[in-house]
Amino acid sequence: MILIAIGANLPGKDGMTPLQSCEAAAASVRDIPGLSFVAQSTWYRTQAVPVSSQPDYCNGMIRMAGAGDPAGVLRVLQEIELRFGRERSVANAARTLDLDIIDMNGMIRATPDPVLPHPRAHQRAFVLRPLLDVAPGWRHPVLRQNITTLLADLPPQKIEPWHDAPEANGV
Repeated sequence: MILIAIGANLPGKDGMTPLQSCEAAAASVRDIPGLSFVAQSTWYRTQAVPVSSQPDYCNGMIRMAGAGDPAGVLRVLQEIELRFGRERSVANAARTLDLDIIDMNGMIRATPDPVLPHPRAHQRAFVLRPLLDVAPGWRHPVLRQNITTLLADLPPQKIEPWHDAPEANGV
């Protein structure tokens, strides 16, 4: 099971809303050669972590299957981010698109990039709640805790289904 988190909180190229960018990026992720699509989560509106004055994020998760090379999959994800206007500046900066490998077939690796499982996934509702949609039986490969326990242990974090129309998103 390959879990890929998708998020955006800035307008993308050609004026795409964060939701539109996430939906288009999800289509690109589903088409990664050598991997096959399994499931996609609901889209969620989430607050930036750490909390800041940034606009809310649109976040979701895609579950893929396959045995891709982590560095190769990361390279493809970064190419998709670039196509959507991603610019890397400071840590936790607002972004037009963010794609992260959360887990790749239970692999544990500290180096080289990508670190697996994602080192902060278990601390973030915007990762864990959409992950629950696509892989309810998932267990953190290092912590050995199931997803419901990880969610229950989180401090309060704003997360809700993304309901409103793109023009009402405050972006």
